[in-house]
Amino acid sequence: MSIMGNAYVWLDKRVSYTEDEVSTVLGLKIDDDLRTSSRYELCRIVEKEFKVAKDTFWNLHSTQKIRFAAQQIREMKKPTRAETARRKFEMGY
Repeated sequence: MSIMGNAYVWLDKRVSYTEDEVSTVLGLKIDDDLRTSSRYELCRIVEKEFKVAKDTFWNLHSTQKIRFAAQQIREMKKPTRAETARRKFEMGY
């Protein structure tokens, strides 16, 4: 991680977030356990859920993390083969 990244993590550990800042993010209610998780713990959850090696997500730069999340969202929203076949069938292909 870059020097700035390390500085950010160091500073982030010392920040006290308000209940409003951790209870919802962009209108999404955040589960209680995630409200109190550290930055590292949150990265480990992402790594486990997306089956990437330990500390690989943690060691990414912030923009890379956002890019990874955006691409994963696209992948998750792609129709399955069955859905695609059903649509083609319904359209008469």
